[in-house]
Amino acid sequence: MSEAVQTVERALTILEVLSDYPDGLRITEISAITNLHKSTVHRLLGSLMQNGYVKQNLETSKYQLTFKLFELGSKKIKSMDIVSAAKHHISTLNDKTNEVIHLVVPEGAEVIYVYKAETLNTIRMHSYIGMKSPMYCTAVGKAILASLSPSEIMEIWEKSTINKNTPNTITDLDDLMKELELVKAQGYAVDKEENELGVTCIGTAIFDYTGAPNAAISISGPTSRITGEKMQSFAKLLIETSEQISNELGYRK
Repeated sequence: MSEAVQTVERALTILEVLSDYPDGLRITEISAITNLHKSTVHRLLGSLMQNGYVKQNLETSKYQLTFKLFELGSKKIKSMDIVSAAKHHISTLNDKTNEVIHLVVPEGAEVIYVYKAETLNTIRMHSYIGMKSPMYCTAVGKAILASLSPSEIMEIWEKSTINKNTPNTITDLDDLMKELELVKAQGYAVDKEENELGVTCIGTAIFDYTGAPNAAISISGPTSRITGEKMQSFAKLLIETSEQISNELGYRK
């Protein structure tokens, strides 16, 4: 192992150790934990401080991490395109179900369709990339709403224009809140001809590294096909897929 590589590995080890001690550690403590000589630790800490990764509390003489590593990680997360992170997983889900898969992101009281995987085995649907739909009457929207606090749900409800799109559309807040409790219990939302007659959708939320529901995916198809055992099978696949995409975005339970 070259001296340069060894130095990098030792510096990374110190950073990892300090990440477990928010209040910081003294040089002797770092030396004991890492099995590195105090003079080596002192030299490496000097370089890490010079580059902004570590700071020293002059009152306690303890060394602590700065937010620079978080800032670097945030740059990666901010630059990550949700479509890029989800596209492969959506393609796999599309192949397994042979139904239309939608990816949406929330904006205000609505969701915006940002990706759609088509299939030959479907009926004509009105959805298209860039389309907006209300949260309260879509599976993807209800999946996102179920992950929010009651006050956030109320805020979105008050901003929504509540229309009876079909005879099945929920237009009462109490009914919606009961529906969202069911969504939380079973892990997925269902839109059975609430937004479009003849179409049933199953939706799940996608979470980012902060734990916020920053997207959702759905399986959509004719109501005549998505029933009984098939719905349960699709729901299981959908939950697995949303978890995979969430993990790529840095979400950890």
